[in-house]
Amino acid sequence: MTTSSGRKHAGPGPASDQPPVPEPTFAEHARTLVYLGRVGSLSTLSRKQPGFPFGSVMPYGLDDHGHPIFLISSMAMHTQNLQADARASLLVTQENTTGEPLGASRVTLVGNVVPVPNTELAAVRTLYLERQANSKYWVDFEDFSFYRMDVIDVYYVGGFGVMGWVSASDYARSQPDPLADSMAEIIQHMNTDHKDALVMLARTFAHIDSTEATMTAVDRLGFHVRLETAEGMRGARIAFLREVSDQGETRKVLVKWCNRGARQPNEF
Repeated sequence: MTTSSGRKHAGPGPASDQPPVPEPTFAEHARTLVYLGRVGSLSTLSRKQPGFPFGSVMPYGLDDHGHPIFLISSMAMHTQNLQADARASLLVTQENTTGEPLGASRVTLVGNVVPVPNTELAAVRTLYLERQANSKYWVDFEDFSFYRMDVIDVYYVGGFGVMGWVSASDYARSQPDPLADSMAEIIQHMNTDHKDALVMLARTFAHIDSTEATMTAVDRLGFHVRLETAEGMRGARIAFLREVSDQGETRKVLVKWCNRGARQPNEF
């Protein structure tokens, strides 16, 4: 088990003897994952079968505190469940993952889902449609209403052996990582064009020899790789030389690294 601000290690296999590599807190990881997502699994308490959870596929928007916003119909079973008992959870999982699904990140938000007050409806409507543009076709139907989850607790899982609770206050105070909107492009570029460089970086900075390396996540402080080694699959985190704030700075750091022992990456 880990605290909300660190990891044991980044994947299956023995933990490294190296000192911990800096990375964002679990609260920041959770906010980033919820920001990147558009659809989650909403679990409400069943009216028909009291005490049992009822799961629903649920598109969502976000307010400035990372609280999910739902546009739901009074005819839907989950809406009827919420009207009887506001307690619910929303599971959001990392998208576009390959390989072992349990190695992917996910976050569960726990809270009370209640109607949005009339005084906030205009602002909430705008926030929701920014993320769920197709909803403009039914947002004004009489049976649809906006609800918001008031988050009371958060549980983050970052992969194998990486998990912990995040307080609602820490979650609300955090912000999505500055690379959130570009991380998918960075990861695809490195895994497509620069796998040899990732092997070199893992050997140099994580002190792990591997036959293949795959970048699985990237943030302002560094990135994670999944490594194929003679002993099996390993995971490692590599810190950037300095904190980055956008895709251009990330490229500069990677170029500086790769110039030390691998061919220089092209621009992302």
